[in-house]
Amino acid sequence: MRKFATELRGKTVMTNDGQILGMIENFIVDTKLGKVLDILVVPADEVETRLYKTDAQGRIILPFQGMQAIKDVVVVNL
Repeated sequence: MRKFATELRGKTVMTNDGQILGMIENFIVDTKLGKVLDILVVPADEVETRLYKTDAQGRIILPFQGMQAIKDVVVVNL
């Protein structure tokens, strides 16, 4: 998937079975390789964050690998 980070920031993230996880806030990048490793997602109110890896601010950390941008949402295969 080739997109600018600004195009993805603020997009809704959902699982492949339709559960909304939240909105993309930022990215974790490997600066040596120039690749996006993970995305940081501000969780939706109904998401049980303890089921996911989170950072110190409570954002869900999801692997960028395997994500697909479909219109106004980003679908992640978990």
